[in-house]
Amino acid sequence: MAARGRPKAELVLSTEERLTLERLANRRKSAQAMATRARIVLNCAKGDTNRDVATRLGVSEAMVGKWRRRFVEHRLDGLSDDPRPGAPRTVTDDQIEAVVVKTLEEKPTDATHWSTRSMAKEMGMSRTTINRIWNAFGLQPHRAESFKLSTDPFFIEKVRDIVGLYLDPPERAVVLCVDEKSQIQALNRFQPILPMMPAAPERRSHDYVRHGTTSLFAALDMATGKVIGSMKKRHRAQEFKGSWSRSTRRCQTTSPSISSSTTTPPTRPQRSSGGCCATRGSICTSSRRRARGSTWWSGGSASSPRRRSSAGRT
Repeated sequence: MAARGRPKAELVLSTEERLTLERLANRRKSAQAMATRARIVLNCAKGDTNRDVATRLGVSEAMVGKWRRRFVEHRLDGLSDDPRPGAPRTVTDDQIEAVVVKTLEEKPTDATHWSTRSMAKEMGMSRTTINRIWNAFGLQPHRAESFKLSTDPFFIEKVRDIVGLYLDPPERAVVLCVDEKSQIQALNRFQPILPMMPAAPERRSHDYVRHGTTSLFAALDMATGKVIGSMKKRHRAQEFKGSWSRSTRRCQTTSPSISSSTTTPPTRPQRSSGGCCATRGSICTSSRRRARGSTWWSGGSASSPRRRSSAGRT
């Protein structure tokens, strides 16, 4: 018996089209509407009628016929929605380019950077339009980041030494990352701090009393994460050496250490009670035992020659 109804165009899929449709139908992040259209086309390509496909997928026959016809006429592009009717664009591509170029290459005469208000006034657009353009191109005129380039001629060698110490420390050694925070202000408010309450944040008085400054010296054990710290009234080399000696005594083992540069005045190397060089900015090892690869760089200024501090002998 001949098939009833209007004849349907034959729907044949190529290998690439079938893979694309299967990916759209099975991918979790596909839009539900696009996934349904892909399933309709895949089932129609098996030779099933519109009624059978509609019953299997739980959609109407009219929907199956629509997307079958669209795919036959436009292939994969036919599965996308048609452009919606609406008002024509009021901002052209040339205007968008002008906004981007002005943002990147020019500055306002009365400010350090463009704002949405000043740019909108300059270009004759709305603030919302300027904001959309900046968001689309990732432009943030109000933000500025800083960077620093090292002038140390041995910077690469020092970085390799430090990374090597972290990744492959000497045998029977403890790696300490030593640094200090100076000029910590000891402040006290005139009134007690009011605690946070529902619908009210923590509140404190604007005025305060200064009680001088203090300095924090700390060492971080890279293996255990333990912090050894102490507070000092002054920030000098001898305070740093005392904190260094205290850290090495707490470790009770060979202690290669990493010290970052600060404002501590440079001094001559001295031996601490833990057997390590206590010179600020140097990396050295204990005199108790010299491990393989345990001689490290001694940080100096960019103009000073590179020095190495080796383990002493007991």
